[in-house]
Amino acid sequence: MKKLIYRLFLLMLLSIPFSSVFAQDPPPPPNGGHGQNNNQQPGGSAPIGGGIALLIGLAAAYGSAKVYQMRKHASEE
Repeated sequence: MKKLIYRLFLLMLLSIPFSSVFAQDPPPPPNGGHGQNNNQQPGGSAPIGGGIALLIGLAAAYGSAKVYQMRKHASEE
């Protein structure tokens, strides 16, 4: 019971400062639309393909390392 009260008190103590934090207002839109020629889509034309390929490659490397470790550990037993 004492641990529960301590955890609730700690939770309330940590949540009070964060209840008054608000994000900033978004910046005003640029003059004349989204692009300089008004032909760009909202969000610009930032490429996302390279980041996704990097993320998938790192996930595959991590997964293969884990599989290797598990097989190595299973063969030692």
